[in-house]
Amino acid sequence: MSYKDIPPESRPSGQPHDDELTTEQREVLEGVARKVVDWKMAVPAIMALETAKPLSFIGSQAMVFFEPIVQSLFSIKHYDTFRELMENRANVERVLLLIEKYDSDLKAREKEYKQKLKTYLRRQTRGRRVWLWLTGRYPSLDQLNKAAETHGSTRQ
Repeated sequence: MSYKDIPPESRPSGQPHDDELTTEQREVLEGVARKVVDWKMAVPAIMALETAKPLSFIGSQAMVFFEPIVQSLFSIKHYDTFRELMENRANVERVLLLIEKYDSDLKAREKEYKQKLKTYLRRQTRGRRVWLWLTGRYPSLDQLNKAAETHGSTRQ
């Protein structure tokens, strides 16, 4: 008998149905996915989660074992919520999908930035381009958008 076989009215009150997550649980999953993508660790995280998906329950129990050590070293606000979510394979899949979504959004933004930077650099003098290259102080995407508006760029 699995958790899915238990009627919804007799399930423990702390556990939501498989299809519904509370807003706190969604925020925790999205926060983990954003951090993974911000650290540019999407590919290793996807590989690790796909490999360990069948062992998600055992991994969550290992998180219970290491909780005192982790909580003494770091102040992690939603550790218990994340541990409970990782007991279910469906939530592991949700994290994977969120990581892939945020990673594709990041790649699209990076591609847009590179195109606008290329257009910006074409308009600069050779000395200015060398200076930017030497210092590494390339403009941000907002600065590139402002520069494109002031120069009336025809390329997008």
